[in-house]
Amino acid sequence: MALKPEPTTPQHSVQYALRVLESVSRHSDGVTDVQLARETALPAAVLGPLLLMLRREGYVAQVVDGAYVGGDALELVTSSGTAGREGLRLRLQQTLDQLRDSVGAAVYIGRYVDGEIRVTQVAEGPLTPKVNEWVDFRSTAHASAVGKCLLTQLDQDGRREHLSRHRTARLTSRTITNERILFSTLDSQPPTVPVLDLQEYALGTVCAAVPLTAGAAVGCLALSLPVEHVHRLRQAADALNRRATPMALSLSL
Repeated sequence: MALKPEPTTPQHSVQYALRVLESVSRHSDGVTDVQLARETALPAAVLGPLLLMLRREGYVAQVVDGAYVGGDALELVTSSGTAGREGLRLRLQQTLDQLRDSVGAAVYIGRYVDGEIRVTQVAEGPLTPKVNEWVDFRSTAHASAVGKCLLTQLDQDGRREHLSRHRTARLTSRTITNERILFSTLDSQPPTVPVLDLQEYALGTVCAAVPLTAGAAVGCLALSLPVEHVHRLRQAADALNRRATPMALSLSL
């Protein structure tokens, strides 16, 4: 499996955030924004919003003199062993739960692991039920928002290899089953625009997904809504995009 070489805007943001955190970690007594700008070579227009995001997410904190130090979230997700893995899982779940409540939709993290599509975490509720997995998600990359978003992050050979093991079956009248058309659709997908599933996986359900690419890992952040709420899909998908960078950062640490 190979990644497409072109980085997306969220990938750049994660790379810049990692550069900032590396600089912060070298200064146990704190580092000013002026010094951060010098060490990271990031312009103020990039560094300022990054620091705001990192403070909001708890990765950095400001001490009395305004200098930046590592925050509680950074310590939590970089802990080694079982404690670190569990800390990351709990942090991601908390973020998913908050996102579910703010957008009014079930929210998912999807990963491409060992050549298979996996939904690794879900935030659902009585008013935001998750999608009924009537066909195994592993076999529906061509139809689901999660699957298509993950496929966009693979190169042509990676996609063909995946589809050689999971054929493009017709799940609804809207499902794309022609491999050439599917690949053309994936190639024309702008990296900063959410991937949509408009009743392609299941009638009565619409979904959206955005990439969570962290290093060599391939992932996505997704949501689902009943089709009667399709008018809310674009706004909800935009909210996913806003959360993509901090969540991808968590996965990369």
